[in-house]
Amino acid sequence: MSDDEEAPLVKKTRIFYGSLEEKERERLGREASGSGKDSVKAGIEAGNINISSGESLELEERVTERQSEVLADFERRKRARQITVSTDDAEVKACLRALREPITLFGEGPAERRERLRNILSVVGPDALKKSKKDDEKSKRSQEECQQTWYHEGPTTLKEARLWLARYSLPRAVKRLEDARAHREIPESTRTVRTQELHKTLRNLNNFCSQIGDDRPISFCQFSPNSKMLVTASWSGLCKLWNVPDCTLVRTLRGHNTHVGAICFHPQATLTLEDSDVNMASCAADGSVKLWSLDSDVPVADIEGHSMRVARVAWHPSGRFLGTTCYDNSWRLWDLEAQEEILHQEGHSKGVHDMQFHPDGSLAATGGLDSFGRIWDLRTGRCVMFLEGHLKEIYSIDFSPNGQGVDPPGLVPSEDPAHRHLLLRPHLQALDVRMRRGGRTTCRNRMTFYVTFYFYGNT
Repeated sequence: MSDDEEAPLVKKTRIFYGSLEEKERERLGREASGSGKDSVKAGIEAGNINISSGESLELEERVTERQSEVLADFERRKRARQITVSTDDAEVKACLRALREPITLFGEGPAERRERLRNILSVVGPDALKKSKKDDEKSKRSQEECQQTWYHEGPTTLKEARLWLARYSLPRAVKRLEDARAHREIPESTRTVRTQELHKTLRNLNNFCSQIGDDRPISFCQFSPNSKMLVTASWSGLCKLWNVPDCTLVRTLRGHNTHVGAICFHPQATLTLEDSDVNMASCAADGSVKLWSLDSDVPVADIEGHSMRVARVAWHPSGRFLGTTCYDNSWRLWDLEAQEEILHQEGHSKGVHDMQFHPDGSLAATGGLDSFGRIWDLRTGRCVMFLEGHLKEIYSIDFSPNGQGVDPPGLVPSEDPAHRHLLLRPHLQALDVRMRRGGRTTCRNRMTFYVTFYFYGNT
């Protein structure tokens, strides 16, 4: 070590001489003289002790998430051991289906399936299976109630109209049955000859004339009851009256602002009605229905009540009632003498496109976009026949003029290619049918005139 370097300082211990009794006595005296409050106060002032303003915090035992899951699993297993599950595998599958669970899993056997059902019931509870069965029974009952036919009390005017229709149709039905019995007595050979003559007449039909009916597609046409006039409806909103057979324009009826679906003559128009009376009725896609006379080109009156497209109108054979079909899945019957709606009939699942009345006036046939047809008894309000067989929409339906049927010997065409043909029978003396494809046809007066119109506007 060099002389320049300083020697390290050695810490000297403190040495007390004499007895420590006096020092200890002094320390104990200081502690005894100072109170506990003063010590706490001194600690608070020094910042070593923090005490709130009287509030206290209770400590609770906290369980971790993992511990809660384990406890819940133990409880679930305990409940699962207490649940009784059937040993019938079919019943186990039915229970799983009722709980909306897969009835089987890949590689799962009956024992595993029973265990899975037991575990599911331990989670959702045994009462869930009973509840699901009750819900299924309730849904089945509601579906059965929806499929049942229900009736409600109608207005007094509807009752009076039904009684009037019964008194009107029964005598006509008696006469129709008498004609049917007389027709049955005709020998088979005579009926065969008439059939051959009818087919020969149909094969000899020739085009008499052709006329441009409108700038837009023509949607409907019909002969007048005296077969001297023809009325057409167009998508342009115009309806036109034509002379037959020279096909000269008589009058243009203006009143609709959109596509006109149909226009029909009153059963007594051009026969007993005056030209100033209501002779025609028309409908359009905006839900409007208008009544027309023969001496004016503006509508006589409007029928309000439809909010959707009205596809067809049809006169009752008596001329007192008017039927309309609407795309709100219903058809309606209007009493023009009482000037009110007496029947709003539902029954189709889609829009109703066409309807016709039976020649007796007792029945009404409707065809809808649901590919089904229905026959309604106007005297009771019941659907007496359900027509099925079409695969697509029904756009036209009609009764045979002799009142013997709809198809056969009538016609129910639709968009289905298998039903695009016309069914003619030898007893047809007047034909009024409408086809979906290839235009439409209308004939009156023992097939004296035969009219076909197409969507490009020709008639």
